[in-house]
Amino acid sequence: MSVLRKLAGQTAIYGLSSIVARFLNYLLTPLYTSKGVFAPAAFGVVTALYAWTAFLNVVLTYGMETTYFRFANKQEGGHGRVYPTAAWLLAATSALFIGLGLLFAQAIANAIDYPEHAFSVRMLIAIIGLEAASTVPMASLRLKERPWKFAAINVVSVVVNVALNLFIFLYCKPRFDAGNPNALVNTVYDPALGVGYVFLINLISSGVKFLLLLPEWPKPSFGGHGFDAKLLRPMLAFGLPLLVAGLAGMTNETADRVLMKHLLPADTADAQIGIYGASYKLAILITLFIQAFRFAAEPFFFSHAKEKDSRQTFARIMNIFVAVCMGAFLLVMLFLDFFKHFIPNPAYWPGLVVVPILMMANVFLGIYYNQSVWYKLSDRTRAGSTISIVGAAITLVLLFWWIPLFGYLGAAWATFICYAAMAAISYVWGQLHYPIPYNVRRVLGYMASGVFLWWACEQLPLEGALKHALRAAVLLGFLATAWRLERSAGMVREKTT
Repeated sequence: MSVLRKLAGQTAIYGLSSIVARFLNYLLTPLYTSKGVFAPAAFGVVTALYAWTAFLNVVLTYGMETTYFRFANKQEGGHGRVYPTAAWLLAATSALFIGLGLLFAQAIANAIDYPEHAFSVRMLIAIIGLEAASTVPMASLRLKERPWKFAAINVVSVVVNVALNLFIFLYCKPRFDAGNPNALVNTVYDPALGVGYVFLINLISSGVKFLLLLPEWPKPSFGGHGFDAKLLRPMLAFGLPLLVAGLAGMTNETADRVLMKHLLPADTADAQIGIYGASYKLAILITLFIQAFRFAAEPFFFSHAKEKDSRQTFARIMNIFVAVCMGAFLLVMLFLDFFKHFIPNPAYWPGLVVVPILMMANVFLGIYYNQSVWYKLSDRTRAGSTISIVGAAITLVLLFWWIPLFGYLGAAWATFICYAAMAAISYVWGQLHYPIPYNVRRVLGYMASGVFLWWACEQLPLEGALKHALRAAVLLGFLATAWRLERSAGMVREKTT
């Protein structure tokens, strides 16, 4: 249990930073969707442009984060050479991307059908480049098990982002719109920038993160404990299949918002993207936990792979992971009438119908991330690429088919089916090459129980305090049952080892 406690402790620290950071960022959703800030169509522009960002971030990091973890834990690589090689390689390609991107920003804006938002595109290019260059130094903090510094850097960056957003949209914009701006407002606020302020502020916060990471950067040198060109070929051979997997994964995750712009009528596309993007934010509790878990789990899996009972440990982690995810599902869905007010403008509320679909889709995505340990530890990263490509094909076929018919509801179901299929394929394939004794019955039991409990509560004609008291009891009962089951399983295992 000490190994699991260590993982749980680090996940808690990463989770705390992620929760604080993402919650602070999440506070921007009610800000952006307020009646006085962005209408659904304007918020749709923000959502769609950030979807493109996800694709480009995968391209610019080309699997180097996971490659760094893998090679740094190999005796023949050695952290002293792997770290500067990975860090300076990403820095060079990121600088090249920023230079070319800024040069052709208007052409890029035209190509993605947002010609009037070239300024936002320029800001995004710089954001993506800085975030990509920061990837390996941030990963180094995780590998060195320095989660507190990792957390502090993330939180400071987000605080800067949120503070500047509040300053612009709660202080400057209302005063300008009311016709009584002061000297400060006249100096810093230009209404013509519109949604461009979202990306300008993001660039500033990314710049702050980059500056805070400067002490972690390796000294520029070659050979010895510096950049080692001999490592490039094996590292790229390991990482490039992960790039393919990442691109396919981003297709699964963000293609819906990109394609809606082109598959829906021009006069409603941006508004539907905005509604869908705002509703997507309500899956935050599951995505927060998945992100925190991944930060802690990836280096953990690599460093504990040689332990004699590692596969049994990985299986138990899956049980606990799914139980926590379903607890988050129940929390949001049982109290959706509270959570929906994080989107204060009722014009966005029709999109709430996609929330349970997207939350369950993310549970399957989290299961897939757990299972990815098999192809990473067995150096079969091409398997991850293949699975993601299959998922991307499913996603694209369903999106082109269902978005014109059902709008954002079709996009949500396409996401769900894609992630469920990827989890199933990964499980079957993984058991052939790196068998892990997952308790499939228990995992599916947690998922089915969570969905059933939510459905059952929806059927009860209760209102007010009684309704919420019952739902709180259901949530606590589910979590208590899962805790007892996993605690009992851990005690049995300790007695047999």
